[in-house]
Amino acid sequence: MTDMAVDKSRLRAVRRGRASTVLRVPRAEATPPITIVVGRNVRRLRTQRGLSLERLAQSSGVSRAMLGQLELGKTTPSIHVVWTIARALGVTLTELVDGIVEARPTVIRASAAKLLTSNGGETTTRALSPVRTEGAAALFEIRLAARSREKVDPHSPGTRENLVVVQGQLGMWISGECHCLTAGDAIEFPADVAHEYRNDGEDLLLIYVVMTRAPGSALPAQGGFPHP
Repeated sequence: MTDMAVDKSRLRAVRRGRASTVLRVPRAEATPPITIVVGRNVRRLRTQRGLSLERLAQSSGVSRAMLGQLELGKTTPSIHVVWTIARALGVTLTELVDGIVEARPTVIRASAAKLLTSNGGETTTRALSPVRTEGAAALFEIRLAARSREKVDPHSPGTRENLVVVQGQLGMWISGECHCLTAGDAIEFPADVAHEYRNDGEDLLLIYVVMTRAPGSALPAQGGFPHP
């Protein structure tokens, strides 16, 4: 009996009150852990660029052994390692922690958040946008613990950041100059220079950052690790 015949037979049975009307919805596949996602994306992007593990190790400064373990999903990298690999591959951090972009709305559930940490867990970054192509913007949530800081080397030429402080006090250092911001304040600045996020307060600092790369800036600038 064909599937169509089965469906019609079931429909008749339902109408006669001899079958349950409960619909069985297929169980959604579980979201792979970030370790697996990052490993798959690193391998895919490395292969697309024709890079061997040795060449990627040389350009990123991450050992061949660690890259191999990462691609196999056997190790969880720190946020600094992910940024370093992203820079060597010429992509954003988002492209390593997310899947393939689709031409439809993308919902990123809080329960499925991909969190990356640095500074011994004092800085936490969460990607809030899917994979972006060059020149597009990417949105991030960054949390800094009390009395902590995050130093960032220059991004690719033409990269800019626009951030807003949601909670706490931020000392935004750009090229040696400090800009003091509190909740509700925002700042837009060229991110292709050295900059630092500093929380000198006693409370958690919460900021949202939009990073925009210049068109044609898929390849990263030399030196320094990337930041969202």
